Amino acid sequence: MTQKNIYVRLARPEDIPALASLIPESARTLQANYYTPEQIEGALGTVFGVDSQLIQDKTYFIAESASQVIGCGGWSKRKTLYGGDLGKKVEEDILLDPRFEPAKIRAFFVHPAFARKGIGSKIMRQCEVAAIEAGFKTIEIISTLAGEPLYRRFGYQISQQFEISLPNKNVLPVIRMVKNFSETHSFD
Repeated sequence: MTQKNIYVRLARPEDIPALASLIPESARTLQANYYTPEQIEGALGTVFGVDSQLIQDKTYFIAESASQVIGCGGWSKRKTLYGGDLGKKVEEDILLDPRFEPAKIRAFFVHPAFARKGIGSKIMRQCEVAAIEAGFKTIEIISTLAGEPLYRRFGYQISQQFEISLPNKNVLPVIRMVKNFSETHSFD
């Protein structure tokens, strides 16, 4: 599989069923070296899930190959840092001011059969360009332990490590990472 066979486009509401299938498969397989099955299952739906607001805002991308959804990820101009529709608090979904607040990188997942083929990088480039075009100077991410190497390659710096409480009484260790676009403009 080469990147030439991968097409990245904005997600549409009719993509939600494919995303709802991709996200758990990706999380259960690609996060397994970093989290216990209990942590992954506790995060599914609330932390790892479809955020339909990203699709409505036209800030969520999917990667396709042969009409199959093989990856997804996006950026947000809203306050919500992470999570799917089931885990969101309405008061956190307000719009950000790009002059003072960072955009958010959100919900990156890749089908396990297509991992390590540049899909996350391809989507990340789209997200960063779109956030800059929307006037944002900074982006922050709440990264899983598995996602941290990708974001580090794009110049994101660790600013905080913390745990998210899960509905099943487990916790999910995550990393807050930040990138200031005035310091670097690398999209490699």
